[in-house]
Amino acid sequence: MSWVVGFDLDLTLIDSRPGVARAIDRLAEEFGLAVNGDELAVKLGPPLADLLAEAGVDVEMIPELIGWYRAFYPSIVAEVPAMPGAGAALDAVAGRGGRVLVVTGKHAPLARLHIDELGWRVDHLAGDLWAAGKAGALREQGASVYVGDHIGDMRGARAAGVVAVGVTTGPCDAAELRSAGADVVLADLTEFPDWFADFDRAATA
Repeated sequence: MSWVVGFDLDLTLIDSRPGVARAIDRLAEEFGLAVNGDELAVKLGPPLADLLAEAGVDVEMIPELIGWYRAFYPSIVAEVPAMPGAGAALDAVAGRGGRVLVVTGKHAPLARLHIDELGWRVDHLAGDLWAAGKAGALREQGASVYVGDHIGDMRGARAAGVVAVGVTTGPCDAAELRSAGADVVLADLTEFPDWFADFDRAATA
């Protein structure tokens, strides 16, 4: 059977926390904001506009801040590593004849920079989507599985009617992921190839 498997990006496939923290600190310095990069970076998942608003930034400033951030962001891409096991997880899907999707809340052009930097083969990228908003892209692409680190990712998978796989590499622990609808929770993507092989064999049988 040929599967279509979707993956979240931030804190699922890539550890963007240090780079994002640096970008936010530069943003704060540039605009005189009382926000801390490390504090916001550990909450990655929701759109940056939501995180800034939650941090108390004037909502009228946010469009200008987002524009500055997106212009600065390419300078941090090379310093953002893959999460442990990320490449092997993508290869596990492709190795069984499957298609790989990346469905992420990150702005799509910025997400593409990471994919290209890491040399990953991704069959379809959908960006600027969050929580249940990810369901449309998953359904349109015929996904059967979605993997993510945040309760928002689990909600997106449930809304799409696909198998929800949580990884505890982001801000949400196993209990939170299960409460949000995870069918299975893995410590990180190093466990994904074995799980996926078992999933494939069970479905084929």
